[in-house]
Amino acid sequence: MTEGRREPSQRREPSQRREPSQRRRASERRGRWPWGRWLAGLRWRVAHWGWGAVQRAGVVTADTPAGRRFAAFGRGSMAAFPPGSVFGERWIAVGADTVIGAFVTLSAGMVPGQDLGPVPVLRIGDRCVIGRGSHIVAHHSLLIGDDVFTGPYVYITDQNHGYADPEEPIGRQMPLNAAVTIGSGSWLGAGAVVLPGACIGRNVVVAAGSVVRGTIPDRCVAAGVPARVVREYVPGDGWSPPGSPRPASVRPGPEPHQVAGAAPVTAGSAGPAGERFQGIAQSSDAPG
Repeated sequence: MTEGRREPSQRREPSQRREPSQRRRASERRGRWPWGRWLAGLRWRVAHWGWGAVQRAGVVTADTPAGRRFAAFGRGSMAAFPPGSVFGERWIAVGADTVIGAFVTLSAGMVPGQDLGPVPVLRIGDRCVIGRGSHIVAHHSLLIGDDVFTGPYVYITDQNHGYADPEEPIGRQMPLNAAVTIGSGSWLGAGAVVLPGACIGRNVVVAAGSVVRGTIPDRCVAAGVPARVVREYVPGDGWSPPGSPRPASVRPGPEPHQVAGAAPVTAGSAGPAGERFQGIAQSSDAPG
């Protein structure tokens, strides 16, 4: 037998030859590949640990240089890192204990450095939560009350493109401003859009994907494009569709003997109905 060669009886059939994946597993068993898996896991851990450290270090608070650029940035408030497009901080006021998610755009004016006057044009109240990826774009007056929560990717603005001239490209026409107000305690669902001139009341729910324009009253649910009130809260009746019939308030009437000038009711004078009434009255007076 030639050195290094197998006898025909010892040669493997093609079906018995190892596939590449089988050879790799065999190498793993021999101790070569576990080091590769360990290094890959280490790289993954280092990358995620590093990114988490960067996110924690990049948080904006009242004590950071970025926080001090705002007109006001309340104690206990924070803006997550990385942010979206943030400029015009001099005209943005954020209340206390407010949380602003990552990739949120907060802007005042059309371009950085634009002078918008002596007072802030964008005010966010206390204890608000602005969802990830949302855009709040102010040019004139945009007021968000206390305890307002938004889902992710909500868009709120007080300026829109003008289109008065049908011949001029819309992008070249002067924009139109209208103040926006969002009442305290309201909730804006994911992807909601609030257009210029909107006035949302207190404790209002705006359904996901709705487009709000005009006035939404207090304590109601608005949904749709454009958003319309689909439920409202009525004291004593709870939440119900708007315009649904209201049960009349029931007040106890006077007893028969309390009606002025009424004759006493007897079985003979009132017929069968009087007999039934007299029987009910006697049974109610009887000791239990």
